[in-house]
Amino acid sequence: MFPVSSRCASILRVTDFGPRFYNTATHKAEPLHGGDVGLYVCGVTPYDTSHLGHAFTYAVFDVLVRYLRFLGRRVTYVQNVTDIDDDVLLRAAKTGRDWKELGDEEYADFREQMSRLGNLDPDVAPRATEHIPEIQRIVERLIEKGVAYENEGSVYFEVEKDPKFGRLFNHSYDSMLQIANERGNFPADALKRDALDFVLWQGQKAGEPAWDSPWGPGRPGWHIECSAMAMKYLSETITIHGGGEDLVFPHHDAEIAQSENYSGTLFVRHWLHAAMVYCGEHKMSKSLGNMVFVRDLIDGSSPDALRLHLLSHHYRQPWDQPLDAGVPTVDLAEKLTRAFADVGAPSDAELERYRGEFLAAMANDLDTPAAIAEIERMSGSEEPAARRAAKALGQRVLGLTFAD
Repeated sequence: MFPVSSRCASILRVTDFGPRFYNTATHKAEPLHGGDVGLYVCGVTPYDTSHLGHAFTYAVFDVLVRYLRFLGRRVTYVQNVTDIDDDVLLRAAKTGRDWKELGDEEYADFREQMSRLGNLDPDVAPRATEHIPEIQRIVERLIEKGVAYENEGSVYFEVEKDPKFGRLFNHSYDSMLQIANERGNFPADALKRDALDFVLWQGQKAGEPAWDSPWGPGRPGWHIECSAMAMKYLSETITIHGGGEDLVFPHHDAEIAQSENYSGTLFVRHWLHAAMVYCGEHKMSKSLGNMVFVRDLIDGSSPDALRLHLLSHHYRQPWDQPLDAGVPTVDLAEKLTRAFADVGAPSDAELERYRGEFLAAMANDLDTPAAIAEIERMSGSEEPAARRAAKALGQRVLGLTFAD
């Protein structure tokens, strides 16, 4: 969608700015059609402090929620908590902590940092451990349908039974196996029929927490947790599913396989993925330890400065944050705060008159860098109405406060 000129913006309605987002499943920008929006975003595995990569992903989807609600869409935002997982259990064992206490503490810290950044709380924040019956129901159905099998107390999805498996990633079997093995696939598991098969229910290992099941005590696999929670709180077909780009495979491809074989219908209409934030040669991650922490950057600047820094990158473009770098948008945050210090709320007519370029940017695959540029341009306008509209758009859609 091309930018709308200021001259014609005043005659446009909100409905003229229908959003188009890149769909990972089709590899092209597609319109988001009308109606209520069910949004599921893969949440954190709470075993360590939140880093800038988390902040980028969740700020992007926070803006998406704000933007769609500004357009008048009813959005139900679900962001899960993977509170039982290999990473949580390994960190708990390494530090001598109770796994649940560790997860609760780290998740509380995550929510605090996201709140400081200005992110809204999701409407629902389900925990995997609270949805064991839903998870088991899906696993049972997949076994009945012949696409999953039990072996010595564990249950696996048999990828050979799904000819479409891996369609999001869209690579060869060998490429899928390589990526899956890098992300916790455990190819040497002797209970599997195929190295690429993934676990739905994991039989209990010594010292690990477990829940009763038809296959014996154990715990859910990572992928099945999200399918169960997404379908419970939204529907068997959800509008938008999002997360970091590193979740495309195997996590999201596994979700598609198990969900669609369970329900017999399309799982997700629109897949959105935020690009990776790098720190040097590698993406920022807990496992590599190359992390820049949210609290450190906010403490050294301000919530608005960090939010502007994050949103100055388009959500599909990877970018780098050096370990010793600060927040380059401090001056911009201070400039906007000064410009809007004594600016009141716009009238509906003023907001409609001046929102054209801003909404055109947002409709164009959530182009937040262009939207920020438009806010900055309007902040210097000699027309008070333009400044009022700019402040309201920045607050309501981008989540900025313009506070000292």
